[in-house]
Amino acid sequence: MKLVECVPNFSEGRDAAKIDKIAEAIRSSGGVKLLDVDPGRDTNRTVMTFVGEPEPVLAAAFVAIARAAELIDMAGHSGAHPRMGATDVCPFIPVRGVTMAECAELARRLGERVGRELGIPVYLYEEAAARPERRNLADVRAGEYEGLAEKMAHPDWRPDYGPAEFNPGAGATVIGAREFLIAYNVNLNTRDPRLANEIAGRIRETGRPQKDEQGRIIRDAGGEALRHPGLFEACKAVGWYMEDFGRAQISINLTNYKITPPHLAFEACCRIAGEMGARVTGSELVGLIPLEAMLEAGRHFLRRQGKSTGVSEAELVHIAVLSLGLNDLYPFEAEKKIIEYQLREKGPLVSMTLGEFARVLSSDTPTPGGGSVAALCGALSGALTAMVGGVTHGKRGYEDHFAEMEEIGTAAHALKEEFLLDVDRDTAAFNRVMEAFRLPKKSEPEKAARQAAIEEATRGATLVPLAVLRRCLPAAQLARKAVQLGNKNSISDAGVAALAVRTAAEGAYFNVCINLGGLGDEGFREETRREAVQLRAGIEQEVQASIRLVEESFA
Repeated sequence: MKLVECVPNFSEGRDAAKIDKIAEAIRSSGGVKLLDVDPGRDTNRTVMTFVGEPEPVLAAAFVAIARAAELIDMAGHSGAHPRMGATDVCPFIPVRGVTMAECAELARRLGERVGRELGIPVYLYEEAAARPERRNLADVRAGEYEGLAEKMAHPDWRPDYGPAEFNPGAGATVIGAREFLIAYNVNLNTRDPRLANEIAGRIRETGRPQKDEQGRIIRDAGGEALRHPGLFEACKAVGWYMEDFGRAQISINLTNYKITPPHLAFEACCRIAGEMGARVTGSELVGLIPLEAMLEAGRHFLRRQGKSTGVSEAELVHIAVLSLGLNDLYPFEAEKKIIEYQLREKGPLVSMTLGEFARVLSSDTPTPGGGSVAALCGALSGALTAMVGGVTHGKRGYEDHFAEMEEIGTAAHALKEEFLLDVDRDTAAFNRVMEAFRLPKKSEPEKAARQAAIEEATRGATLVPLAVLRRCLPAAQLARKAVQLGNKNSISDAGVAALAVRTAAEGAYFNVCINLGGLGDEGFREETRREAVQLRAGIEQEVQASIRLVEESFA
């Protein structure tokens, strides 16, 4: 499935009824999932985030812009954030299976329709920009709504789409395509927005103007202000005062978190604020954040503490939330704020307690069955190996193995998460086989369609346990390393990890073989059987090595 994210910003953050109507327009459009609605009273602005396949996202963006134009009158708007229209900005972001070029084309199509049908002037920016001087949003938005009429009268600032006439109600809309932007704010223990502005000027890419001893801006011979360079690339920042919370805040847009991640911006703000006699109290995430940005923040702060980063995903997120102070203004809800968590559909089986799973497993239905149990055994193996890595890192006498045990823990956690997904994948695959067998078979066309569906579903039911078997080899290798290098007080735990992955592998192998018998594709059958046999042998070799090492330690 192709996935595109759209993050329109609307110039309304105080009237809940209007915000709800715009959000409902997106929900009702169909084919998209509204992930987040984040209003700000002080900014008088709401950021909405939704995802879906390209065409439904395009349709939802149009109806949202149309609804905002009906509900929001820019003539009476005021707020702390720069803006120029009822829908101020509307970017498309590639999430999965979509190129930036495709998102830029979506932006152009939306811009043309908004200009033509709604009569709203549209400017294209970032990767969709038609002119290089319009790539930067700040340049396009310069002068804001109040200066829009005069700006549009200049030939250089005629809109890319729509009438070159001032629209007093809707203003103008900026539409584009870009990488994932993290809207991230850092909170200060002061009411003075000048301190926030000073910190913003030091960290943002464009830096801040140079000033003389009298505080006047120093300019070159051409009248251009000389500037001190900022600390971070792909970073935009301004400072303001939040009346609702009685404090100043540094508002940051990280336009490429792989260049400048939130944790580095946060630490710089902490250091500079301290130099100025202020203190950072925490931070705030506006909209959503990619999981990797949170994981890297967790790893960063664990490294600062001299701790292993080979911990669970949940622990990395927890450390990131604590270290960045993301609960400062209100509780940080990871399930709502991390984009992958919004998209991740947790399977019904792994959501159960152990007791519930055992009861369902013991029922007189064919699913869940041995394939799901095999995957669960793989997850337990990964969890045990990760545990051994955790109790070894930082333990006196194992210093030479800290780095490797950290890597083992990280890899084991990743395998554990995939094995857990396989628990439900296996059951879902078997259910699709049963559905195929229930298809009608009265006529010859129906029989042919049914047979094709059975073949396709059975192939899918074969590939799931084959994937489990493939994962079992690195899991067995990690377990052996845990036996060899791990804390000797936990060698029995590492041994059980090896035994658990053997069970996972044998169970997966059995499920591959039983499904292969129902397939008509002889080439696929032979190739898959050959791979399964090789994997099984390799895994057994690793497990036997682990068993020998464990038993030798008891002698």
